[in-house]
Amino acid sequence: MKRLLPILLFSFSVILPHGCRTNNSVEVTVEGDGQFPPSLAGRWKADFGFWEIVLEPDGKISSAKFNIGEVAIKPGRTTIVPMLMGGKGTFKPGLWTVHYIPDQRQLIVELAIDSFHIEMGENTVKGRTRDFFVGNVSEGGTTWWTQRFSYPEYIVDTKKYPDYTLPEDPNENPKENILFQKVPEQQ
Repeated sequence: MKRLLPILLFSFSVILPHGCRTNNSVEVTVEGDGQFPPSLAGRWKADFGFWEIVLEPDGKISSAKFNIGEVAIKPGRTTIVPMLMGGKGTFKPGLWTVHYIPDQRQLIVELAIDSFHIEMGENTVKGRTRDFFVGNVSEGGTTWWTQRFSYPEYIVDTKKYPDYTLPEDPNENPKENILFQKVPEQQ
């Protein structure tokens, strides 16, 4: 239940009228006066893995790098990239959301991939995923300690396992602690 609380809070806060803005691919909500702090704009890079989120001054996400395929994806655009062994990866993002609670300096980001298909030689992985990053931004605005909640649906297609859905129990999916650091802009 503790894992679902941040997600439920986020869901309710998106529904409530807090100055919601949308561009059909990224939705931004801010509690209070509805202004996303421009100081949070920039490239946020995880301390491990390939996760990276680029926030604009209005809170919209201009790109995100996912661990799946180690690829940078732009919201609202299907991305096709070459993969190992002559394959290709196709990634179609879903709705991405950003929610900010100023009093707590809490930033919640949801990244959804509605569908992906990765070919590596004769093997493929396909599916979809939703990842939530929930955490507080430091006073200086340079670090963001998050808990990642992931809800993947993966199907592998190999000689040994044709069209095999990988088992995933959302109740047994442990949260992952990830530290994001804001990358200084190049001068």
